[in-house]
Amino acid sequence: MSGTRIDRWLWAARFFKTRSLAKKAVEGGKVQVENQRAKPSKELQINQTLQIRRGETTQTVVVRALSEQRGPAAQAQTLYEETAESIELRESHRSSRRMERAGLTVPSGRPDKKDRRALAQLRDLDKNWRQAPEE
Repeated sequence: MSGTRIDRWLWAARFFKTRSLAKKAVEGGKVQVENQRAKPSKELQINQTLQIRRGETTQTVVVRALSEQRGPAAQAQTLYEETAESIELRESHRSSRRMERAGLTVPSGRPDKKDRRALAQLRDLDKNWRQAPEE
Protein backbone atom coordinates (compact mmCIF):
# COMPACT_ATOMS: atom_id res chain seq x y z
CA MET A 1 0.00 0.00 0.00
CA SER A 2 1.36 3.37 -1.00
CA GLY A 3 1.44 6.29 1.41
CA THR A 4 0.50 9.94 1.00
CA ARG A 5 2.80 12.93 1.15
CA ILE A 6 2.58 14.53 4.59
CA ASP A 7 1.98 18.04 3.24
CA ARG A 8 -0.91 16.80 1.06
CA TRP A 9 -2.45 14.89 3.96
CA LEU A 10 -2.23 17.89 6.31
CA TRP A 11 -3.96 20.01 3.67
CA ALA A 12 -6.64 17.34 3.01
CA ALA A 13 -7.25 16.92 6.77
CA ARG A 14 -7.76 20.70 7.00
CA PHE A 15 -4.96 21.45 9.44
CA PHE A 16 -3.69 24.09 6.99
CA LYS A 17 -5.54 26.20 4.45
CA THR A 18 -3.11 25.62 1.58
CA ARG A 19 -0.57 22.99 0.66
CA SER A 20 2.19 25.59 0.64
CA LEU A 21 1.37 26.52 4.27
CA ALA A 22 1.47 22.83 5.20
CA LYS A 23 4.81 22.46 3.42
CA LYS A 24 6.28 25.48 5.25
CA ALA A 25 5.09 24.12 8.60
CA VAL A 26 6.70 20.73 7.95
CA GLU A 27 9.94 22.35 6.78
CA GLY A 28 9.94 24.62 9.84
CA GLY A 29 9.72 21.69 12.24
CA LYS A 30 6.15 22.41 13.33
CA VAL A 31 5.04 18.90 12.34
CA GLN A 32 6.71 15.76 13.68
CA VAL A 33 6.07 12.18 12.63
CA GLU A 34 6.66 9.64 15.42
CA ASN A 35 8.52 12.38 17.40
CA GLN A 36 10.98 13.06 14.55
CA ARG A 37 11.21 15.93 12.10
CA ALA A 38 10.05 15.10 8.60
CA LYS A 39 10.33 16.48 5.11
CA PRO A 40 7.20 17.52 3.19
CA SER A 41 7.67 14.61 0.80
CA LYS A 42 7.63 12.03 3.62
CA GLU A 43 5.20 9.22 2.90
CA LEU A 44 2.59 9.04 5.64
CA GLN A 45 1.09 5.67 6.61
CA ILE A 46 -2.01 4.71 8.59
CA ASN A 47 -1.57 4.51 12.41
CA GLN A 48 1.38 6.90 12.46
CA THR A 49 1.39 9.57 15.18
CA LEU A 50 1.77 13.25 14.29
CA GLN A 51 2.45 16.22 16.53
CA ILE A 52 1.19 19.41 14.91
CA ARG A 53 2.08 22.77 16.45
CA ARG A 54 0.01 25.77 15.38
CA GLY A 55 0.58 28.92 17.39
CA GLU A 56 0.51 28.07 21.08
CA THR A 57 -1.41 24.82 20.66
CA THR A 58 0.02 21.39 19.96
CA GLN A 59 -2.17 18.57 18.74
CA THR A 60 -1.21 14.90 18.79
CA VAL A 61 -3.17 12.92 16.22
CA VAL A 62 -3.14 9.36 14.92
CA VAL A 63 -3.63 8.92 11.18
CA ARG A 64 -6.74 6.78 10.55
CA ALA A 65 -7.13 7.21 6.77
CA LEU A 66 -5.16 8.62 3.85
CA SER A 67 -6.39 11.17 1.35
CA GLU A 68 -4.78 13.45 -1.22
CA GLN A 69 -7.94 15.39 -2.01
CA ARG A 70 -9.45 18.06 0.17
CA GLY A 71 -13.09 17.39 0.94
CA PRO A 72 -15.74 18.63 3.32
CA ALA A 73 -14.84 19.18 6.97
CA ALA A 74 -16.88 16.16 8.07
CA GLN A 75 -14.86 13.94 5.77
CA ALA A 76 -11.57 15.53 6.88
CA GLN A 77 -12.30 14.70 10.53
CA THR A 78 -12.48 11.01 9.67
CA LEU A 79 -8.86 11.07 8.48
CA TYR A 80 -7.44 11.37 12.01
CA GLU A 81 -8.15 10.82 15.68
CA GLU A 82 -6.81 13.17 18.33
CA THR A 83 -5.40 11.51 21.45
CA ALA A 84 -7.12 11.99 24.81
CA GLU A 85 -4.00 13.56 26.36
CA SER A 86 -3.85 16.09 23.54
CA ILE A 87 -7.50 17.07 23.98
CA GLU A 88 -7.10 17.43 27.75
CA LEU A 89 -3.93 19.53 27.41
CA ARG A 90 -5.52 21.76 24.76
CA GLU A 91 -8.61 22.35 26.93
CA SER A 92 -6.51 23.22 30.00
CA HIS A 93 -4.49 25.73 27.95
CA ARG A 94 -7.71 27.24 26.61
CA SER A 95 -9.19 27.68 30.08
CA SER A 96 -5.99 29.20 31.47
CA ARG A 97 -5.88 31.70 28.55
CA ARG A 98 -9.51 32.64 29.27
CA MET A 99 -8.70 33.22 32.93
CA GLU A 100 -5.67 35.36 32.06
CA ARG A 101 -7.74 37.44 29.65
CA ALA A 102 -10.27 38.03 32.43
CA GLY A 103 -7.46 39.25 34.68
CA LEU A 104 -7.25 36.15 36.85
CA THR A 105 -3.86 34.57 37.42
CA VAL A 106 -2.88 31.66 39.58
CA PRO A 107 -0.49 32.88 42.28
CA SER A 108 2.97 31.34 42.19
CA GLY A 109 3.24 31.07 45.95
CA ARG A 110 2.08 32.45 49.26
CA PRO A 111 1.22 36.16 49.39
CA ASP A 112 3.87 38.43 50.87
CA LYS A 113 3.18 41.21 53.37
CA LYS A 114 2.17 43.73 50.71
CA ASP A 115 -0.24 41.25 49.09
CA ARG A 116 -1.78 40.36 52.47
CA ARG A 117 -2.41 44.02 53.20
CA ALA A 118 -4.04 44.49 49.80
CA LEU A 119 -6.28 41.47 50.41
CA ALA A 120 -7.27 42.80 53.84
CA GLN A 121 -8.08 46.17 52.31
CA LEU A 122 -10.28 44.51 49.68
CA ARG A 123 -12.05 42.48 52.36
CA ASP A 124 -12.73 45.66 54.36
CA LEU A 125 -14.07 47.44 51.27
CA ASP A 126 -16.37 44.51 50.52
CA LYS A 127 -17.53 44.34 54.14
CA ASN A 128 -18.24 48.09 54.29
CA TRP A 129 -20.06 47.99 50.94
CA ARG A 130 -22.41 45.25 52.16
CA GLN A 131 -23.14 47.07 55.41
CA ALA A 132 -23.79 50.45 53.78
CA PRO A 133 -27.46 51.44 54.07
CA GLU A 134 -29.26 51.66 50.77
CA GLU A 135 -30.75 55.02 49.95
